[in-house]
Amino acid sequence: MSAPAPSPLAIVDAEPLPRQEKVLTDAALAFVAELHRRFTPRRDELLARRAERRAEIARTSTLDFLPETAAIRADDSWRVAPAPAALNDRRVEITGPTDRKMTINALNSGARVWLADFEDASAPTWENVVLGQANLIDAYGRDIDFTDERTGKSYALRPNEELATVVMRPRGWHLDERHLVDADGTPVPGAFVDFGLYFFHNAQRLLDLGKGPYFYLPKTESHLEARLWNDVFVFAQDYVGIPQGTVRATVLIETITAAYEMEEILYELRDHAAGLNAGRWDYLFSIVKNFRDGGARFVLPDRNAVTMTAPFMRAYTELLVRTCHKRGAHAIGGMAAFIPSRRDAEVNKVAFEKVRADKDREANDGFDGSWVAHPDLVPIAMESFDRVLGDKPNQKDRLREDVRVEAAELIAIDSLDAKPTYNGLVNAVQVGIRYIEAWLRGLGAVAIFNLMEDAATAEISRSQIWQWINAGVEFENGDRATPELARKVAAEELDAIRKEIGEQAFAAGHWQEAHDLLLKVSLDEDYADFLTLPAYQQLKG
Repeated sequence: MSAPAPSPLAIVDAEPLPRQEKVLTDAALAFVAELHRRFTPRRDELLARRAERRAEIARTSTLDFLPETAAIRADDSWRVAPAPAALNDRRVEITGPTDRKMTINALNSGARVWLADFEDASAPTWENVVLGQANLIDAYGRDIDFTDERTGKSYALRPNEELATVVMRPRGWHLDERHLVDADGTPVPGAFVDFGLYFFHNAQRLLDLGKGPYFYLPKTESHLEARLWNDVFVFAQDYVGIPQGTVRATVLIETITAAYEMEEILYELRDHAAGLNAGRWDYLFSIVKNFRDGGARFVLPDRNAVTMTAPFMRAYTELLVRTCHKRGAHAIGGMAAFIPSRRDAEVNKVAFEKVRADKDREANDGFDGSWVAHPDLVPIAMESFDRVLGDKPNQKDRLREDVRVEAAELIAIDSLDAKPTYNGLVNAVQVGIRYIEAWLRGLGAVAIFNLMEDAATAEISRSQIWQWINAGVEFENGDRATPELARKVAAEELDAIRKEIGEQAFAAGHWQEAHDLLLKVSLDEDYADFLTLPAYQQLKG
């Protein structure tokens, strides 16, 4: 008996968009519908499993490597598939959303890879979802240009051989797409919308260009979630008639639970695996979320005090490099988020030195590449990796067999000397309000205080406020973290923003909404799993 025809999908509560016809074709939507029909039930089961695992962590305040997968870790014989030529050298990767200007600038940036982001750097308005896909289709057909109305500056693509290889990041498993529903009115998971539209339109086109459909997989919490992605890839390749193993996926190890399953995640994806990435802010957010009732030993200091040299972060990144190279995969380092100032050369000088030191550390530790948020940082990161790699495309031959990481080291948060500070609370409130306000306007990547911030930033900001209050932290000035203090700081920040930008601009923005939402997710007794879930309900478009 043949499988039933996919349910037709309906576009709801969305105004028609220019160029949507090249994205929302009947054939593409039929493919997305089939992904939804086949795989959403498993997605739902895995989300339920997350809640069960979180309850177990709340009960035990610990994590360990999985006994049931010990044989996979002990088997030294397996490797992931060899990297395709277009992904063999990843020494510098630039990240950013898929608006038209960013698409051109990122492809032209000189980085080896562009992480084309439909996730944390993109607020999921229907316009961003659909036109981001249209921009990538246009880019692969070299049918894209952009003129800045404000400056008159024009942007166009360099020759194909000079362009970065695209690795596209769909939304995480937890976010649904409210504008695309099945016959029962059930929203399609955003991950299937983003992956499905991109894969359907571009897989063969990318092969013709000598590349392929490459993906970053965010917010993964277990090897079972990686297994679901692998099954999606197998189905998708057969559906459009391209060879198995064409897809390549790099998994962000940005949750504490995934850090204990790195080898298993690579194993599940081994025919499609390209590597693992160390993502800092979401990783810290995940630690707070999972161990939020674990007592004082899990209380993080100010986010800027948790550098990658902290003992528990060193354990995480060194284990990642060792795991990747043992299995023949790329190890990709973290983000340099600094945004150069056009007005303050001294700020740039200090920040560039910090970026250089960070990228030197990653290259010397064995990473094969790293992320930057701005084109001006590409040469700095490139220099760090060129110095270590030379003419080699990567250093996967550096096995880091000297690394030994025990389970407890990954959650030894109390190995840090730093403590939460009052200024850290103020900064968390400032960044949280300013980021959420921009997100509600449809902007997912936002420059705040010379740093490129995305949704992970807001998550760690509100999580730290929540954790400090619930742990009864006392700051160095004698103030105790309380809901009243958080409200006072937030009110002062709202007033400061009003004075900074003027009454008219303040009224035109979403500042009060952002203030209220930050306080809600920071002060509610029930900790929201993701800030973006309640925020999505307030997002227009």
